[in-house]
Amino acid sequence: MDQLRFYSGHFLLALPGMQDARFAHSAIALCSHDEDGALGIAIGEEVEGLGLRELLESFDIAAPDLIDRPVLRGGPMEPRRGFVLHSLDWGGQEMLQVGGKWGLSGSLDILKAIAQGRGPKRYQVALGYAGWGAGQLEQEMAGDSWFLAPGDADLLFEGQARDRWAAAYAASGVDSTHLVGGLGSA
Repeated sequence: MDQLRFYSGHFLLALPGMQDARFAHSAIALCSHDEDGALGIAIGEEVEGLGLRELLESFDIAAPDLIDRPVLRGGPMEPRRGFVLHSLDWGGQEMLQVGGKWGLSGSLDILKAIAQGRGPKRYQVALGYAGWGAGQLEQEMAGDSWFLAPGDADLLFEGQARDRWAAAYAASGVDSTHLVGGLGSA
């Protein structure tokens, strides 16, 4: 039996041949991957018209000194469920450490800490996630859906969301403008 490789702490980058339109040009921070499946947070698209301050207000969390920032569309599953990808300088209730590179938290504790200025130095807040059942991601990776790239905290926390797909390809030595979809035949 082949040994299954696990890719937590990597980025999944949609290939031009991606069949699922919801993931076209997606960059996903893969946070959990084991024999039972995988979970990732999309980091390349913002939720239009929603900022962090408004999200915090919806939970009655006051953040008068917080600089507003976009909230990411983390994926199509449970789009009202919140997640925070963050630097490892903060550890709280039920934090998942991802490949020694970043943390994933889903409790209100981290949002309260951010609002009070005692949260992680670097973070991204997202609504929803991308998930795969047992063996599903491996099957998609064997096809023409995903490119696996090293996870990079600077790419995750810096720059514009819309630029992360191309930037992650570039960091892997691939010029995304030269990618073409579909399989050829001779």
